[in-house]
Amino acid sequence: MSDLYERKNPHRLYRDRENAMLAGVCAGLANYFGLCRKGLRLITAVCTVFFFPFVVPAYIILTIILPVKPENLYKDETQEKFWRGVSMAPSDVFSNLSHRFRELDLRLQSMEAFVTSREFEMDRELGRNSRKNVTK
Repeated sequence: MSDLYERKNPHRLYRDRENAMLAGVCAGLANYFGLCRKGLRLITAVCTVFFFPFVVPAYIILTIILPVKPENLYKDETQEKFWRGVSMAPSDVFSNLSHRFRELDLRLQSMEAFVTSREFEMDRELGRNSRKNVTK
């Protein structure tokens, strides 16, 4: 998991030329927000009919402003899933990390309690293998 932190968060807003119909703006927005591309395209088309003076210039501006999504942005699917989670729900990611650290702390406490116990001392003096008890 340490190689996930090598670069800054690569989950950014890009134009997705691989899945594009026109310029890739809708595909990029759908990818960034985790939406269905077809649904977003349909909403954009409906909005274009009713709000033509606003939607078309906004689409053109986004086409000019947004960079094209680089190839091989993520090393694998797990890295993409991790960064999407960080961007979409950072509290979930951090609560998961907090839970993992709590579990590790409890395991460490139980190992410390065993190593400092009289049972461990007697096992060591008698030459018994007490490693089975430590790693649960």
